[in-house]
This record gives sequence, C-alpha cells and structure tokens, in this order.
Amino acid sequence: MQQHQQDQQDRASAFTAIVEALAEEHGVPGASVGILSGGQETFVHHGVTSLAHPRPVDDRTVFHVASVSKTFTATALLRLAERGDVDLAAPVRRYVPELVLADEEAAAGITVLQLLNHTAGFDWNLIDAEDEDGSLAAFVAKLDRLPLVAPPGARASYSQAGYNLAGRIVEKITGQSFERAMAELVLEPLGLADTVFDADDVMLRPFVVGHVHDADGALRAARPWKSHCAGARGDNPGGGIASTTADLLAWARFHLGDGDGLLRTDTLHGMRDETVELRGSTLGDGFGTGWFLRAVDGVRTIGHGGSGNGQYAELHLAPGHDFAVVTLANSEEGYLFNQAVVRAAFEHFLGLVEKDPEPVPYDEGKAREVAGRYEIDAMNLDIATDGARLTLAVEIKPELRQSSDADMPPDIAPAAMGFLPGDGDEYVLTEGVLAGQRGFFTRDADGRVTGVDLGGRLFNRKAA
Repeated sequence: MQQHQQDQQDRASAFTAIVEALAEEHGVPGASVGILSGGQETFVHHGVTSLAHPRPVDDRTVFHVASVSKTFTATALLRLAERGDVDLAAPVRRYVPELVLADEEAAAGITVLQLLNHTAGFDWNLIDAEDEDGSLAAFVAKLDRLPLVAPPGARASYSQAGYNLAGRIVEKITGQSFERAMAELVLEPLGLADTVFDADDVMLRPFVVGHVHDADGALRAARPWKSHCAGARGDNPGGGIASTTADLLAWARFHLGDGDGLLRTDTLHGMRDETVELRGSTLGDGFGTGWFLRAVDGVRTIGHGGSGNGQYAELHLAPGHDFAVVTLANSEEGYLFNQAVVRAAFEHFLGLVEKDPEPVPYDEGKAREVAGRYEIDAMNLDIATDGARLTLAVEIKPELRQSSDADMPPDIAPAAMGFLPGDGDEYVLTEGVLAGQRGFFTRDADGRVTGVDLGGRLFNRKAA
C-alpha cells in the first residue's frame, strides 16, 4: 500500500512538471488542471487569475467553462426523462409549442434527442439575439432567423442553438428558470457549490479573468467576462456555466459512477453510447448524449470542450480506466495548452499515445477543386492554393465585428492543410493555432464540393 501511494505521488509530481512546462511553452497567464486516477485526485495550478490584478489560481478558482455546460444540460434532461416528464424521441413542439423555424416541416419534426446529439439541422447559433430581453424565451422566439444546414436527423452539425432550445424545454417542463431548475436537478444534489451561471454568483468566489490580445500582441483583460454580456441568459444551456477544477472532477466522478441515486446506472452510462457517427472530426468519432466520443490509442473516451472569451476548458474521461482530466486556462493560448495537457495526461497516467494523422502529398487538382469561401452565420472560412500548398483561414464576419461592443477572438491567418488518405475528402490542419484540427468536405449528388466541416460545424460554400 505504501509503495502504491509513493508511486502515485511520484507520478503526480512528474505530471506537475509537465503541466508547468506546457504553461510556459504556451504563455498561459493562469491554469488549473485536475486528474482523477485510481480514485485519487491530483491538482496542478499555474500562474495567476489576472495579469492586472494577480492572485494565485487553485482548484476553487472559477473559470467560465462555456460548452462543457452542454454535459450538464443533457444530464438534467435525462433526469426529467427518467421521471417521465419528457420523451427524448418526442417532437420538441410537444414541450415548446410556440417554436417557429425558417422551415415549418423541420420545426414540426425535430426531436429532443436531435437537440442533444446535434442532428437537429441547426446552424451554429443566433449571433444577434441579445437585446433588452435576454431570456431563453426571447432567444427561442428568434429561432426563425437561424438557417438550417440539413433536414432533422440527416447529419450531425454542432449547434449551440440546439442546446439553448433544449434548455427552454427544461424551463417549460419544470415551470422554473433554467438556472433554478439546473440547481435543483443536478448541481445541488451533487454538492457542486461552485458551479454557477450568474456573474453575481461568480464574483462571490475567486475567479479568473480571460485574456485576449491587443493589436500590438499584448494580453489584456477580455470583456465581457463570458462570451455574452451579463444578464443575457439565452446561451446559458449551451455555454453559460462557470465552475472549478474541484467541481468538474466531482462531476466526472459522478459520470464514472453508478448514478448516485439521481439517475439509473444504465441511463447514466447510456449517455456514452454513440447516437450518431462523426466523420473526420477533431471532436471525435461520434456523439453520445451530451458527450463527444473518441478513441485514444484504442481506448474509448468521452469528453467535451469549451471556448469562451479568453477562457478555455476541456473535460475528458476514460470510463474503462476510472480516469478523468480537466484543464482550464485563461487566455487565447489556452486552447492549445489544454489540448496538450489532455494528451499528456492520457499518456502519463494511462500510457495512451494519441497519434497525429499524416496528410498525403499536395495535389493541385484536388486543391483547386476545394478552394473557395465557405461560411456559417458568424464566420467566413477561406481555402486557397498558391500552386504549392493548400491553406485555410478563418475570419469573424466583418459586419459582426463592427457592430459588436464585445471583444472577439482574432481572425486566424492562412494555415497549411493537407488531405488525408482514404476517399480524399478528409483533411488535417498542419500548422497555426488550429494545428491538428480535422474535418471533411461535403459533396452534392453530382460530386461538387458544397461544404466543409470544421470543429464539428458545417460551413456552406458560397457561390462564386
């Protein structure tokens, strides 16, 4: 027993050095990492909460965890399903009869489960939904503006709007605000006292400030604190939670366990079952219910990431090994830092090595076939070739950037990409801040390239 404990301590100490080195490499002002392995928790902290007003980061420091919130929303709906209050196979309109979309057939046919596994056919999100009424009801009332990228059930395309609509279902069923219902259904029973939504609750606890780059490259505090302004609740189901490494490890422990009396074990573990397969995606091999599913060195893992305004989060579990890693960081460099920490954790504690895919040599004909502009509601994606290499660039739509008072992430400069072996429609980015991101091109019945998937989202090709 003593030898086992010593081995655990040695492993934790060595991992601390790994995290510190990665934080220095990526220039992250503050980070918090938690590991659950062999029933033991290990925490590693780096840096400060804010460059302007520095305080040390620890396991009780609150970060905005953004889309990791989706795992909480999905779990709450599973609780309601077990009670018989919601049928995941039922049309959303059974619970939100006022739902209006751009396509009436889609509005009538979308099911609850399709919201939870991103197959409802929604584009990413409403980008101009904030006004004086920041409620979920007001958000849902504007969904007729949101483009549909596919018929319900036809394909997966990651959507914030779908989860926000799922949150409205929670409100309609419980008769409470989404935030109050989440507290009663999930947060309070599990003792997650530092997992909150409102800025008023965040400021009562130690919390980090996100950091973004000025035009001259210097880091400064990001505003608003979340990706949306304080008081705007429409994005809370899909991305509003703020939490800590301590609470997120407790959340992971719950999902690795037997349900703690909140959910039947088969229901809880069923969230890991694949509901739709993903092709060539960095998000993973498929979607479960609220989780991304991914094989790491042959071992099935589940997880979710979150991207906020200068704050980034990753939570990943290997259920077969009773293992979890959470990593939180407070700057734009946090995405790459978190990805590196997750990889290092799987290798250091479980011996699982994730291998990068190798692209095939440049093909001029294929490069010219896919070159062009692609778009979603918030971003343009430009793929170009100079005759020697293929590149991908991403920009926030200029009109959106000009009309917003909030900080936005910088545009992503052209970065090299390459096709992967196989049918030739899958690719990987090989440099820049998106290095390692995978995706694929979509074709119509005549074989013409009509779209490209990046980050699980479908970008449709603009007509020339």
